[in-house]
Amino acid sequence: MALRALRTFAVLPLLVAACARAAPPPAAAPAPLPSPASPAAASTATAAPAAPAAAPRSPAWVERSNEHAQVLLDVLARFSPEDAGSVGVERADVEITDPSPEAEARARAAYRAAIVELQKRREAEKDPAVAEDLQILLDAADRAVRGSELDEKHRVTYVHVTGLVFHGISSLLDDRNSPSRRAAALTRLRRYAGLEAGYTPIAERARARLSQELAKPGLLAPSRMEIERHLATNARVREGIGELFRKYAISGHEEPLAALNRELEAYDAALRADVLPRARTGFALPPPLYAFALESNGVDLPPAELASLAHTAFDDLKAQMQKLSASIAAARKLPGADYRDVIRALKKEQLVGEAILPHYKERLAQIEAIIRRERLVTLPDRPARIRLGTAAESAESPAPHMLPPRLLGNQGEEGEFVLPLSLPGPPGSTEGLRKIDDFTHAAASWTLTAHEARPGHELQFASFVERGVSIARAVFAENSANVEGWGLYAEAILLPFMPPEGQLVSLQYRLLRAARAFLDPELQAGKITPAAARAFLEKEVVLAAPLAQSEVERYTFRAPGQATSYFYGLNRLMELRAEVESTMGPRFDAQRFHDFVLAQGILPPKLMRRAVIERFVGAQPAL
Repeated sequence: MALRALRTFAVLPLLVAACARAAPPPAAAPAPLPSPASPAAASTATAAPAAPAAAPRSPAWVERSNEHAQVLLDVLARFSPEDAGSVGVERADVEITDPSPEAEARARAAYRAAIVELQKRREAEKDPAVAEDLQILLDAADRAVRGSELDEKHRVTYVHVTGLVFHGISSLLDDRNSPSRRAAALTRLRRYAGLEAGYTPIAERARARLSQELAKPGLLAPSRMEIERHLATNARVREGIGELFRKYAISGHEEPLAALNRELEAYDAALRADVLPRARTGFALPPPLYAFALESNGVDLPPAELASLAHTAFDDLKAQMQKLSASIAAARKLPGADYRDVIRALKKEQLVGEAILPHYKERLAQIEAIIRRERLVTLPDRPARIRLGTAAESAESPAPHMLPPRLLGNQGEEGEFVLPLSLPGPPGSTEGLRKIDDFTHAAASWTLTAHEARPGHELQFASFVERGVSIARAVFAENSANVEGWGLYAEAILLPFMPPEGQLVSLQYRLLRAARAFLDPELQAGKITPAAARAFLEKEVVLAAPLAQSEVERYTFRAPGQATSYFYGLNRLMELRAEVESTMGPRFDAQRFHDFVLAQGILPPKLMRRAVIERFVGAQPAL
C-alpha cells in the first residue's frame, strides 16, 4: 500500500493514502458497513454511499475507550484537519493545516496537555482492555511530540504544498462521500487560496517559513531530489484538482481555484529560484531522524540487523523463484529458464485499455472463491471496489494502493483498490507520465489483488468498521508494519493456491519487499547510490524503469524507513502464526486465527502477539 509522504505538522501516523480527511463523532464504535443491493454498486463511479445499517451496540469497554480517544481526535482536528477529516471527523472538513512555526508549537503544547490528561485516566483505569487503549493513545501523542521536536532541531521545514492541497481536496471530492461533504471542498479551497476572512494563502505561509528556516545555521536543507520531483509533477497534480471540481460540478470553484493555482505556481517559482540553489545534493537523514522514521513505521530492529536479515531472505527467495521458473519455462517452451527471463516473458502478456478493470474484477472473484473454499478468512457479503487511478493520483501515489474507508461514523463508505497505469518520468525530463508493464499483466493481478483488496487491505480496513474496533485500535495504533505486514501476509496465504505464473510474480513482489529492507537503510548509510539501487531493482527484481525510479524515491525522500516495514511486518506475523500453530497443534484453525487477528484492529506486532496468545490461544478448548 502506498503511503502518502506529505510533510504536515504534528501529524499522528495515520494512513491517509499514501498513504489518503465542529464536534467530534459520537463516542461509539464505527457503524457497520451495509451490504449494497447488487455487485454493480462496487464499480459505479458516482454511486452515493449506501444507507447505514443499524449498528449493534458496542461493548461498554469500547464505548469508554472511544470517549478517551476524543482527547486526541480533538487535537488532530485542530492541527491536522485534512487527516482528521479523512478518517471521519466531519467538523474538520472545511479546516486547513496552518504551516506556521507558531501553529506547530501550539500543536506540541496541545499534545503534551493531552498526554497529561490521558496519563491521569490511564492510572485510574481498571479495565485492562481500556488501559491498553489508553497506552496506545499515549504512545501516539508521544510520537507526535518527539517527531515535531526532532524536525525542529535537525531540518528545515519544507512543505509539499501542492500535495497537501490535493490530499485535502481529493479526500472530500470522492464518490464515496455524501454531497454535503463534497460541498465542504469549496470552503477548504477558498481557505487554501486565502480568500476567506482571516486566512492567508497556504503557499505564502509555507514559503515564509521556508525562507525563515533556510536562514538558520545548522539545519538540514531540503533535498534537491525531493524538490525536483515535486516541480516535475506539480502541474499535473494541479490539473487533477481542477478535474475533481469539474467532475462534481462544484459551483463557484473557478475564481478560488485560479487564485490558488497562482499561489502554487508562485511557490514553485520560489522553489526554483531560491531553494534549489541552496538544496542539499544528498538525501540521507541524520541518524536520530532515520531511527525515528523506523520506529514510527513499527520497525524495532537496528538498520544493519534488518538489512542482514533481508539479504538472506532475498537470496532464499531467488532460489525459490529459480526453481519455479524452470518448470514454467519448460511448460511454456520458453528459450530461457532464468527467473528474470521468465518474468519478462510473462510481462509481454499485457492487458490493454478497457480489458484491465474487468480482468482485475474477475481475478478478485477467483480469489474470493479460493478463500471460501480453503476457509482462509471470513469474507463480507458485498463486493470490493476496484478502479483505475487518475493521472494526478499516479503522480502523488505512484503504486497500487487502497484508499481506506471512513473509519469513524461510517455511512456505508467502502475502501477502494486503486491501480495506477502510468508513473512519473525522471525529474527534469519532459516525458510526463510513462506507461509501465509491472501491474497490467495477468500473472501480476493475483498478488496485487490479494494485497490491496482481499484478503489484504480492503478486508483489513473493512473489518475495523464492520466489527466495531475501538478508535484507538482503528486509528491511533496504526503504523506501516502492522498494516503492510497484513497485506504481504495476505499474499503469502493465497500463494499456494495461485497458478505457477501467479506464484512466481507473487514471489517477485516478496523479493521486492526484501530488497526494500536492505536498500532503504543502505541508501541512508551511503553504502549504495540511488543510481545503483535503481539498476539493481531493474536487473534483479525485474522492475520497469519508472517503477524502479519510484521505489528509490520512496527510500530517499518520499518516506524513508517506510519501505522496510513490509518485510518486517510479514516476518512478525509469520513468526506469530508458527508459534500459535506449534502451541495449538491440531486445534489450530486458520480461518478463526485470521478472523481474530483482523478483529484486533491494527495493533503493533508486540500487542498483537499478546492479544493472540492470551485471548485466542488461551480461549480455545482443549481436545
